[in-house]
Amino acid sequence: MQNDDLLEQTIAFHGHFCPGLLTGYRAALIGLRALGVKRARDEELVTIAETDNCGVDAIQYVTGCTLGKGNLILRDWGKTVYTFGRRSDNRMVRVALRYGATAREGDEDLPDAERRERVRDRMMAMSDDELYDVRWVDAPMPGPARLFGTARCSQCGEGVMEARAHLHDGQPVCPECYGEVYTRRM
Repeated sequence: MQNDDLLEQTIAFHGHFCPGLLTGYRAALIGLRALGVKRARDEELVTIAETDNCGVDAIQYVTGCTLGKGNLILRDWGKTVYTFGRRSDNRMVRVALRYGATAREGDEDLPDAERRERVRDRMMAMSDDELYDVRWVDAPMPGPARLFGTARCSQCGEGVMEARAHLHDGQPVCPECYGEVYTRRM
């Protein structure tokens, strides 16, 4: 495995070393290498994460793609899959954890902490090809982050992105209050 310092920094960012973090860390390195890019400074790189597990923290730290910048898109489909895209030429590479790659018979009988440690150690010894299916994809590149105005919710008074506000009796309502208004009307 390459760049032990980067791995240590990623662990520090996340808070602990687990298989999920290692999955995202290694996928991020594969994606950057395949695209021939370094960590994003702004929005020149995009990552689509199909899970909300620990690996997403590694994706953020290693690639520089973040939810706040709008170049980390979360599509939580429960799949340990990350698609990395380079905006300059719309090239995209999909890195998917191979089904069952880290499982071994008897793992399910171990206490959680011991099982996680064994899986993590096993992953450290495995090659990228053993762990991941990597393929180029032809898919539309997500657009850059969009900026929206803010409206005041007529129910709670808090600001809400105009694009997320609903109208109720002609007044803007945030999604949370809209859910409450809709429930009360039923």
